[in-house]
This record gives sequence, C-alpha cells and structure tokens, in this order.
Amino acid sequence: MPDCPTMKEFRTELTDDGLLHLIFDMPGKAMNVFTNAAIHEILAFAEWLPHSGLRGVLVRSGKDGAFCAGADLTELGQAYDMIMAMPQAERQAATEAHFGVISRAFRKLETAGVPVAAAIHGLALGGGCELALGCHYRVLTDAPGTVLGLPESLVGLLPGGGGTQRLPRLVGLEAALPVLLDGARLDAAKALAFKAADAVVPAGQEIAAAEAWLRSGPDPRQPWDRPEWRATDAAVLSATLSAARTQVLEQTGGHSPAEPAILECLAEGLARDMDSALQAEITIFARLVQRVEPRNMIATNFLGRVEHDRAARKGMLPDWMDTFLADIRGALGVAITGNHELALEAARFARLDVTGTLPGPDLALAEAAARRSEPWFAAPQGPLEHEAMRLLGAMALAAEPWLDRIPPAARNLADHAVVRSGMVPAYLGGPFAQLASLGIDRARTLNAG
Repeated sequence: MPDCPTMKEFRTELTDDGLLHLIFDMPGKAMNVFTNAAIHEILAFAEWLPHSGLRGVLVRSGKDGAFCAGADLTELGQAYDMIMAMPQAERQAATEAHFGVISRAFRKLETAGVPVAAAIHGLALGGGCELALGCHYRVLTDAPGTVLGLPESLVGLLPGGGGTQRLPRLVGLEAALPVLLDGARLDAAKALAFKAADAVVPAGQEIAAAEAWLRSGPDPRQPWDRPEWRATDAAVLSATLSAARTQVLEQTGGHSPAEPAILECLAEGLARDMDSALQAEITIFARLVQRVEPRNMIATNFLGRVEHDRAARKGMLPDWMDTFLADIRGALGVAITGNHELALEAARFARLDVTGTLPGPDLALAEAAARRSEPWFAAPQGPLEHEAMRLLGAMALAAEPWLDRIPPAARNLADHAVVRSGMVPAYLGGPFAQLASLGIDRARTLNAG
C-alpha cells in the first residue's frame, strides 16, 4: 500500500482487515470546520484512495458530539477580500479555482472505486453534511443533536461542495427545498425516512454499523453513477422550481441572492450528469460569493449572532445596546415621511414600529431585483431606490457618533442587534456596514437630499 498523504486536520486508523478510519479531528479545536487546509487534505486523500488497496473507508469525527459544523467563514471572508482585490476580469476564474477544490475532492472521493461510509454523531452541517452526502453509506445516531443540514442560504451563500446536487438526488426535490432554501435540518428519523441516511443506531454503535456495511462487499458507486439512474423529469423540475421561486420572491423581495442562485443550481444541474451538474454549481457559487450581500449576512447572521448569543447566555449583553437600537430606530423614524413606506417595501425594511406592517412585495419589482447582477444600493434606479438610499444614509449617520463608543470587534454584534430587532434586513448588513460602505460624506449628502 502506498503511503497515505500526510494530514494535520485528519488522522487515520487502519483495522486488521483493511478498513481505514479517516477521522476529522482538528487539533486544538472543540469543533471541526472546513478550513482551506482541511479541504486540500481531503482532496489529496481522495486522489490517493484509488491506489491505496483499501477494502473501505470509514469517515468519522474525533470530536465528542459533533461531526462538522461547516465552513470556516472567517477564511471565506479573507478569500473574498483577496478575490475582490483582483482585476474584475480575473475574479470569476479565480473564485471558481479557489472554492472549487471542495467539490472536486468530494467527487474524487465518491468515484475512487473504494466504498466509503460515514458514521455521524452530532451536527453535520454545511460542508460536513456535503462530505457525508459524498459518502456511499451514512449511519446516524439517534441522539437528539444528530442532524444533517445545509444552512448556507442563511448567510447568503449556497452549498458549493455538491449539496445542491446530491441532496435532491437522494431525498427528492420537494424534500430537499426546505433544507436548501430555509436552512431546515434533518434529524436522524427524517434523514432515514427521506433516504439521506441509510441506518440509524443508538449512540456508540455507529462505527460498528458502518464497518459492517463496508465488510459486506458493497458497490462503491453512488446511485447517480449507476447505469439505471434517471434524471429528474424536466416538466416536474420546471413546475416545482417555478413555484419555489415565486415563494422566495414573496419572502425576500428579490434582495437575497442566495435562494435564486440555489434554484438556478437545481435547474441547471438536476437534468445533467453529476460532473456537469457540479461544474454548474461551482460556477453559480463563484458568481454569488463575489456579491456584497453574503458578506453582510455572514457578519450579521453568523459572526454577530454568535457574539450576541454568547453574551446573552452569560447575561452580559452590552449596556449600550438598548440606547444604540433606540438611536437607529429614531433616525429611521425621522427619515420616514410621507409615502416612504413604498421605499421601505422595495428595500425590504420590515416591522418598523413607526410604519406598521408593510404589504407584501410587488412580484414584478422582486423579479427585477433578483435578476440584477449587483444589489440595488450599488447603483440605485428610480425614485423608490433613491428614497431607500436616503434611509441607509440616515442609518449610517446615526451610527457615526457610536464609533468611539462601540469598538470595532463589537460592531458585527451591533449590526446583528439591529437586524435582529427587525429594523433592517440582513442583506444590508446594518448601520456600521452601511457607514463603512457609504462613508460619512456620502451619508450626509444622502441625508441632506
């Protein structure tokens, strides 16, 4: 057997009868996440696997109570900065090359000709779920915390490691849509019923169950790589995705680009073979990740939320929070005069006490917003968007006096608090994000207008 690649994020254990345990166990971390290093280790392992002489591979976690929580979003932000510093003509290819490694790694893993099983206890989210889906057999424990999920849409992204293609092929399109679009999670019972899991066992028995399957001499091919596989019916696919798109536009006003991108992945991929589908997915992912809305949503819905929840658990929410929220609410209230509710609706500001409940979005406006290659606030068009820009200026101006009172490390928390309160949709990123984007001079100009 040739030597296994050297790895730091994973470790291996070999059984006497030729099964290899590939153990995800990030050193010094309580939770596994997919870093760039971990992704490249999986790729190297998958390229080595066809020549390994192994009987089978068991993928499991070395952490108690969790398989993998998803991607390292801090690294993703660093990659975003690196890519956006490039000339525009180079960005798409660079983005596909950088983020496409995980997709290639999982595809090589499932086509290596060696059966691969996953033993999952605890969270398997994002890239962790995609790794599990890239295995040929999945054993889940019946513990309450064991779930599969693809929550990327909640931070403005889509699953870029094959999640938009493997999940609907396994569970069916209707069952996959809530997981992909809404961040719904599958517990062990649902995963088994939907065929995202092959077996469910009590905690502590998952490794033995996965090893037993590997020793049974299974076919090391995914269902979609077998001759009898049939693609989703085109008419059913079109009708289901059309209805889902209408629902998404009603919910978001067309301002959250992740959900339309996910639907595009499904439309482009499910009628194709897996290799072509994965290429379509990473091309669409690369376009999406270059937009500013995911950056804003990561800052508010993830980084800021984590800080908020950590402080709330300790009873240590900052004493400035209520006053800060009152200042932002007051600034928006003063800025809203006359018929500005229409501008609020167009931008999907919502649940402001000063305006009451807003009607649902105009679907024609929402469709137009969803088809734009950049967000409305990058190049506002028409009176509604210019009016909404004035509200962003007012919000940024209200945040400016707080620069000396809220340290940079706490500004994601502050922006999250504004989003959490319902004043501002997450895709806008909150007051400090807008202040950084607009600059104080433009914020004043907008407010004066």
